Amino acid sequence: MKTYLYIALYIALSSGQIFFNKWVLSSKEMNFPYPLALTLLHMVFSSVLCFILTKVFKIMKVEMGMNFETYTTSVIPIGAMFAMTLWLGNTAYLYISVAFAQMLKAVMPVAVFLLGAAAGLEVMSCKMLFIMSVISFGVIVASYGEIDISWIGVVYQMGGVIGEALRLIFMEILVKKKGLRLNPVSVMYYVSPCSAVCLFVPWIFLEKPKMDAAGTWNFPPLILVLNSLCTFALNLSVFLVISHTSALTIRVAGVVRDWVVVLLSALLFADTKLTIINLLGYGIAIAGVAAYNNYKLKKEVSQVSITTNADSTKEELQPLQISSERTDR
Repeated sequence: MKTYLYIALYIALSSGQIFFNKWVLSSKEMNFPYPLALTLLHMVFSSVLCFILTKVFKIMKVEMGMNFETYTTSVIPIGAMFAMTLWLGNTAYLYISVAFAQMLKAVMPVAVFLLGAAAGLEVMSCKMLFIMSVISFGVIVASYGEIDISWIGVVYQMGGVIGEALRLIFMEILVKKKGLRLNPVSVMYYVSPCSAVCLFVPWIFLEKPKMDAAGTWNFPPLILVLNSLCTFALNLSVFLVISHTSALTIRVAGVVRDWVVVLLSALLFADTKLTIINLLGYGIAIAGVAAYNNYKLKKEVSQVSITTNADSTKEELQPLQISSERTDR
C-alpha cells in the first residue's frame, strides 16, 4: 500500500506541476510569460533547499566522492541539458496545449535510443527499430490530428525532448562508465546549481530586458514560491518511488500520468480540443512505449540473472580451489 501511495503521489504531483506551469506561464491572471525566469527560479529554489536540508539540518544525506574531473565532464553536461529541457519544455506551453505537448513527449524513447546507439550504449536490432517506428508513427498521426497546431511550439517541445534524452544519456555514462551512483537528492544537490548558472546567462540577455520593459517584477511571490516547492516535492516523489520500486516503475507511472494529463487538459483548458485522430495516434505511440518498457525490463532481468549466475559460479569454484590446494600439499 505504501508503494502504491508513493506512485499515486508521483502521478498527482507530476500532473499538477504540468498544469501549474501552464497556468503560471499562459494565464491572463498571472501575466508571467517568462519560461526562462520560471525555470531559473525552480533551480535556485532547489539549490538553496537542498543545501539547507543536507548541510544545515542534515535531514538528507548527499553521496560524496565527486571530484573535479567528474563534475566538469559529467555533472555540468547533465545540468546544461536539464536546463535546456526545462526551458524549452516550459516555453512550448506558450504555443501549444498541454495535451499536445504530452503527445509529443511520447517520442522520448526514440530520441533516447537513437542517441544511445550513437554513443555506443544501445545496440541496433530489428525489434527495437520496429518499436521506434511504431512510436514515431503514432506521434505523427497524433500531430496530424491536431487542430490548432503551432510549429514553433512543436520545435520548442522537440528541443526539450532532445535535451532530456541527452541528459539521460549523460546520466547513463556517469553510472556505467564512471561507476558513480547518486540518489536523486544527490543529483539535485549537484545538478541544480549548475542548471541555475546555465539558465542565468540566457535569462540576462533574452528575458530580463523584456521583464524590465514590461515592469512585471511585481509578480505574486507566494504563487511562484509554491510553484517552486511543488517542483522540489515532485523530485522527492521520484526518489521515493525509485527507492521502493525501480526506474522502470517511474516510466510506467509516467505513461499513466500522460493519459491523466491529456484527458484532464481537455476538461480544464479551453484551448485543448482533442480529436479522434489525436487519441488514435497517441494510443499507437503509447503502445510502442509500453513495448519499449517491456523490452527494457526483460533486458534488465537477463542482466541480473547473468550476474547472479556468474557470482554463484565463483562461489562454487572457491571450494574446488581449496580442495585442490590441500591435495597438492
